Amino acid sequence: MGTRPKKLDRSRVADTALRVLNDVGLEGLALRRIANELDVQAPALYWHFKNKQELLDEMATEMMRRMLEPLEGIEAATWQEHLTAATRVTRRTLLGYRDGAKVFSGTRFTENHFAVPLERFLGVWLDSGACVRTGARAWFTAHTYAVGYVIEEQSVHPLPGDERDSTHMLTDHVRLTEDFPLAAEAGKEFFGDLEQGFEEGLSAVVAGIGVTLMRRGPGSRTVPAAPADPAQ
Repeated sequence: MGTRPKKLDRSRVADTALRVLNDVGLEGLALRRIANELDVQAPALYWHFKNKQELLDEMATEMMRRMLEPLEGIEAATWQEHLTAATRVTRRTLLGYRDGAKVFSGTRFTENHFAVPLERFLGVWLDSGACVRTGARAWFTAHTYAVGYVIEEQSVHPLPGDERDSTHMLTDHVRLTEDFPLAAEAGKEFFGDLEQGFEEGLSAVVAGIGVTLMRRGPGSRTVPAAPADPAQ
């Protein structure tokens, strides 16, 4: 008897799509190509995904699923340490896929895996004396910083694990800004050490969160000052 073919389900399609993504990038990702990899006809995929966006949602969910183990392994004494570690996990995971950040951004998770690390962080945040509202803003701000930074990184280094040499980008930047010496100098920060740039930006984000969100205290809201009494 021959080997029984594996059941075609959403998880298997998403896993295959992530492998194809590394070969062709987001622009080349098509249901027909994924179907070829799975050795099925393209219409078979439409039983699981009505369109490409639904597939991208499932791919982002699979990425999130793969983040869970390192996120759950975070051991941190403070909310700053926890948020910093979680943001690094997000960046590292997205860099593992060609156009990973573009696939991840703007999608809707199909399962609730995202709630696991969020719940843990909010517990640490509340233990520090703040509230869920500001903790949610802190998490979302750090998350979007990581996604946005990786989108920029992957515009320079699209392939996972390729040599991270940005010399050509810096050369182009200097040429385009030759009449703007300060902007030309800034290019060294944009396209130089991307690892250091991420860490410095992350430190700024976390420090800013500490100043603008943590200080408000539990349940606090910005309340407009009462208008002055004209009679006084």
